[in-house]
Amino acid sequence: MEEHHGQEPHHPHPGHGGGPAGTAGPAGQHATGWRMATQATLHCLTGCAIGEVLGMAAGTVLGWHGAGTVALAVVLAFGFGYALTMRGVLRTGVPFRPALRVALAADTVSIAVMEATDNAVMLAVPGAMDADLATARFWGSLAFSLAVAFVAALPVNRWLIAAGRGHAVVHGH
Repeated sequence: MEEHHGQEPHHPHPGHGGGPAGTAGPAGQHATGWRMATQATLHCLTGCAIGEVLGMAAGTVLGWHGAGTVALAVVLAFGFGYALTMRGVLRTGVPFRPALRVALAADTVSIAVMEATDNAVMLAVPGAMDADLATARFWGSLAFSLAVAFVAALPVNRWLIAAGRGHAVVHGH
């Protein structure tokens, strides 16, 4: 894997280069880096949200206490997050094991930040973990926690991409 030493990685896709129209240059690096980080964070949020919603809903329906529900949500969030990344990498013809390594390298830090933030918020909101699925408290708390997780993970993803890590690894495929 190529080292990028703090510069924006080269991407053959339009809109992923260092400046306007994919050209490298300081004028476009800042905006492009944040745009790419936003896309990576939204991608990560999609997998996390699928797993988080399924885990929280299942734990609630099963009547589990907070720790069991959070554990299930975290496992599912990582699973769906990795699966979404692997799906794209596998489509490029990369075999399963290398695709799994790419997904682990690309998503682990981002998902960990999102999950730590999301579940901390859910645990901190009074009554959120005890709310019934049919209540606004459950869905509102979950939506709020995912929004806060996005905000927490965005600068982390920006830093990872600038360092040639995180979703920059996926874009190499």
